[in-house]
Amino acid sequence: MPARVRPLLVATALIVGSWAAAGSLMFASGSQSAGGSPLAAAAADLPQLRSLLVSRHGELVSEYYARGIGPTRLENVKSASKSVIAALVGIAVDRGYIKSVREPIATYFPELKQDRDARKQSIKVEDLLTMRAGLESTSGPNYGRWVQSQNWVRFALARSMVAEPGTEMQYSTGNSHLLSAILTKATGASTWQFANDALARPLGFTLARWPQDPQGTYFGGNEMLFTPKQMVAIGELYLHRGSVKGKQIVPAAWVDTSCVPRTASVFDADRRYGYGWWIQQFEGGSACFAWGYGGQYIFVFRDLDLVVTATSSTAVSEERRGHRRRLFEVIEQQILAPLRAADRAP
Repeated sequence: MPARVRPLLVATALIVGSWAAAGSLMFASGSQSAGGSPLAAAAADLPQLRSLLVSRHGELVSEYYARGIGPTRLENVKSASKSVIAALVGIAVDRGYIKSVREPIATYFPELKQDRDARKQSIKVEDLLTMRAGLESTSGPNYGRWVQSQNWVRFALARSMVAEPGTEMQYSTGNSHLLSAILTKATGASTWQFANDALARPLGFTLARWPQDPQGTYFGGNEMLFTPKQMVAIGELYLHRGSVKGKQIVPAAWVDTSCVPRTASVFDADRRYGYGWWIQQFEGGSACFAWGYGGQYIFVFRDLDLVVTATSSTAVSEERRGHRRRLFEVIEQQILAPLRAADRAP
């Protein structure tokens, strides 16, 4: 299967399919085929995979691109957008635009005070971040009706309460969209503008515009566009506790608390959720990661000083042909296991 393999030489000697003395993973030098290394071959064997990038110690040591994707191609990261929205909320709290994660969302949506279910008045910003608002989900079978509605915010707020606020996880893109609406109200700027000013430009790039709801609020939880290298930049930001080149962009405490499990997926109890970021065990350690439909990932392995990103086809679910399982196996077997073995070596 043809694939573009782009080598980055970070040590004087090339060790195909292994970690160099500097601890860096490489694809075969000068190779344009998938057979240059075990990692490249394993990546090329995933028909949905479009890119796989590895950064360690702040250096991009491996890049894999396939099926027309390249370093500058914008990719729809789907629900990995939720992790970016959560980072923006952290910045807004730090700057005083949002008083606290404990602030009731009725502060921004006073219409909730007229709702027949008084429990909605106790929903807090933190409940949206952790998917514990208690509102019926706008994802899954409700997603189509939601995005076809004339007012996405009103639709999300009008959902019935199916759990007490702050208790059970109800995964819902509507929660993240409400956060985007709060950001717009609190900062006085669009989510796109705030994201560029507070996050993207300090990281050295400009965010492309992404879709808006009928009222002009930028989609808060889906459809954001990043190049693979921009995804690495987001991962590096969280790897270094919100700091880049000595400049604090996201509060360190916010990054830390984002990766503290507060609830778990109803489909897999081993997959836990913090402030817009997932947490899961991988090959002897834990990862905090952003995750989007089809197989869009930003993995942060803090104990290894490592960031791994992946983009995949958004046309089909990552459950098709076991794409997620196979991708995780590639990461564990071809990246994490060799790294941990090298770190254990005398």
